[in-house]
Amino acid sequence: MTMPRDYEIKMAFRQALKRDAEGRLTISTVDFVAVLKRYKWEYSLSEANMWIETHTTTFRDISPTNGEERVFQVFNPNGGM
Repeated sequence: MTMPRDYEIKMAFRQALKRDAEGRLTISTVDFVAVLKRYKWEYSLSEANMWIETHTTTFRDISPTNGEERVFQVFNPNGGM
C-alpha cells in the first residue's frame, strides 16, 4: 500500500476545479474531498476548507449557504493559486 504524498493534495485541488455556466473557475469542498480520497487522503469538509483558505490566495468563498459544504471561486482575472 502506498502512502499519500503532500504534492498529491495540490494535484487533487487542480483536478477538482470546474468551470461554471458563466465560465468562472470554481471548486467545492465536496469535490475536493472526493478527489483527495482517490489519492488516499482522508480530509473532512472542514479540513478541506482550511486547506483552501491557507494554501490559495486567489479564491474567495461564494457559498450559497452556511455550513461546511462550501464553494470557492477564483477572483484573480489571470487565474493562479
